[in-house]
Amino acid sequence: MAIASTPANGASVNPDEQTTSATPSIEPELSTRLAAAGGKIRVNVVTKTRTDLPAAASAGQALQTLSRFPMVTLRVDQAALERLAKLPNVVSVSEDRPVPPVLAESVPLIGGDKTRAAGLTGAGSAVAVLDTGVARSHPFLSGRVISEACFSPIDADYSATSLCPNGTAQQEGSGAADSEQGPCADVALDCDHGTHVAGIAIGNGKGVTGAPPAGVAPGAGLIAIQVFSKFTSEDFCGVGEAPCVLSFTSAQLAGLEKVLELRESGTPVVAANLSLGAGRYTAACDTDPRKPAIDGLLAAGVATVVASGNNGYGDAVSAPACVSSAIAVGSTTDQDEVSAFSNRGPLLDLFAPGTSIISSVPGGKWAPLSGTSMAAPHVTGALAVLRQAFPQSSIGQLESAMKTTGKAIAYASATTPRLRLDSAALTQPTPTPTPTPTPTSADAVWPRYFANFDDHAIPDPGSVDSPIDVSGLLGKAPADVNVYVNIRHPWAGDLKLDLISPDGKVFSLRQPSEDSSDYIEETYQVDASSVATANGTWKLRATDAWTPDSGVIDGWSMDFPFFENWDARDIPDKGVVQSPITVTGWFPGNAHAKVTVYAEIQHTWVGDLKLDLISPNGTVYPLRAPNSKDNGDVIQETYPVNGSSSPANGTWTLRVEDVTAGDTGYIEGWWIKF
Repeated sequence: MAIASTPANGASVNPDEQTTSATPSIEPELSTRLAAAGGKIRVNVVTKTRTDLPAAASAGQALQTLSRFPMVTLRVDQAALERLAKLPNVVSVSEDRPVPPVLAESVPLIGGDKTRAAGLTGAGSAVAVLDTGVARSHPFLSGRVISEACFSPIDADYSATSLCPNGTAQQEGSGAADSEQGPCADVALDCDHGTHVAGIAIGNGKGVTGAPPAGVAPGAGLIAIQVFSKFTSEDFCGVGEAPCVLSFTSAQLAGLEKVLELRESGTPVVAANLSLGAGRYTAACDTDPRKPAIDGLLAAGVATVVASGNNGYGDAVSAPACVSSAIAVGSTTDQDEVSAFSNRGPLLDLFAPGTSIISSVPGGKWAPLSGTSMAAPHVTGALAVLRQAFPQSSIGQLESAMKTTGKAIAYASATTPRLRLDSAALTQPTPTPTPTPTPTSADAVWPRYFANFDDHAIPDPGSVDSPIDVSGLLGKAPADVNVYVNIRHPWAGDLKLDLISPDGKVFSLRQPSEDSSDYIEETYQVDASSVATANGTWKLRATDAWTPDSGVIDGWSMDFPFFENWDARDIPDKGVVQSPITVTGWFPGNAHAKVTVYAEIQHTWVGDLKLDLISPNGTVYPLRAPNSKDNGDVIQETYPVNGSSSPANGTWTLRVEDVTAGDTGYIEGWWIKF
């Protein structure tokens, strides 16, 4: 596919207006394809503005027009193609070509187990998976689907029929993307792909027999969008491969537009996953018709994560991974080698594991699949985790965090970082490349997580200490420090584990036992309130009491808590709602002067809202005043509070008052840090 490339417009572009030269970019192969297809094909036409769409649409048979972006899908013949080429306000014409999907150890490899242990699960965000639908009742995904849609074009000229459960070309609402209903329930069609991708991104195996522990963001919500159709012609499926499932570009555009609609209506979607594509691109393909939609999502705070493709190209990626404003993801093995099938090169943004990844498939089952399709949802889920960790950061900043903290993977044509989510999420962001100075008690921002993942060999027999330097905290240590430990040892029962505080107090974590397993990966809750100051050097001491086995401390971390409430609460129209958080096990006496409160609220007119923090002794701290001119629909804000006049322990309450009638919303959640 040859598409001329134009400069990227960036996240600030108006999705209703495209910049172009006077001559439209028209794929050279279209005339050849017209002859092969019997004189008519589907094309996607991008115009400068939406006001130019009627002229473009009149050139052929209109099949789909988007409501937010300047593009229309047409059925055209050669004469129509020539008419489009003469229209001055047409930006590009490209074939609406159907493309296929791009086909337990991976989450720990990227550090997802560590972020999960630190309480970062993607809670408060949602991710969209545009794929073959999902098995919404699968235990790995059960209760996680918050929105569904299906865009599945029907076109007899292409042998394409709908995969929507109700058989129409478009369906929205509960069950619309359920791959265990309708045509996708036919196992011969192999609609497993979307369920597998969704499980990697947001699956939760807690309490599920035989399940992987979790996907990358087990606390995030899922938007499931079916964008594939059923094809019965070998002309499209390949010899001996019919029937098959393929996705029209126009269906992907409709799905991306649906994601933007949901984001604009207040759904906290942070990323859209496209594990599909075709073609070979060594340069950015910014006349691709999907770019305006990807740009529009980016401007709204939503990343588009795309699989790079499985052709094994050493210097190229497929489309739409080649779009400059998308995040293109390639695949690596568990040994951090580039997967042989993975496309890669200068256009690639990140690597993630994609070889033999075990995840959910329809029927309540599990299966290993390989492909850049499996790599992309690792990054999609990571964005939900990073959004929870850094609620005020932009998508660009979150992408930068993944790139700058990733493990460098070098190959012939480039060097690309492999995602290390723990490094990205559990490291305090810095505005410059220079190290952040140690905060003083007057300036401290609560750094809740400290870790040491340097290997420490455990003598046989004998003891080893792994230190963590804690700084920037205020006051004594709390009563509920979470200590995460990851150790490899051929007979784990040989080991005694202790936490040593800066003042020498010893907290027992684990005693020797008959445990014959090879690993310790556990989180221990420690009452450290007897430690006079949290700052200083803490140590994990591992003692091997018996011979002949030896092992290694792979790493450990300490998570000093903040307190949160993510139970959604409706805000009555012209009424008041309160969301409480009970703080216990902290220090006696008053809170600090540097308390931080974060609130996440959805409301159809946020200017109607008044926010207050109420302390355990009834002191009211104003956070946000009403502003009738603020017509936004989302509050994601952090507020500083001088809490020194209020006791730290007790019930703190976020009070939200809607002062004007006519609009409604809800508190999604909030947290408080001391």
